[in-house]
Amino acid sequence: MAPDPTPAADGATGSQTMLRRALGGMSIFTLLMTVPQVLTIWIGRQAAGVSVLSWSAYLLSALLWLWFGIQKRDKNIYLPCIGWIALDGAVLAGALVYG
Repeated sequence: MAPDPTPAADGATGSQTMLRRALGGMSIFTLLMTVPQVLTIWIGRQAAGVSVLSWSAYLLSALLWLWFGIQKRDKNIYLPCIGWIALDGAVLAGALVYG
């Protein structure tokens, strides 16, 4: 069996480690920035201007990225996707219910 050419996580360079941390931070930040949209829809019962097509595309994208992240065994990819699937699904469902 040929060796895996993918570098090990513990062998990451300093710039790779910084990039992974920045990506993790931005994942949390962007998820948090979506929470007000979900609250506006579900608590305020207002989905005016929310595009079902756009949020369906975001949900599909998150599902594909989740699948890819699981295949690559990369937590930086698949863990945020779980949050995105939940938030995208909540916005989409709210847009269908209140739109």
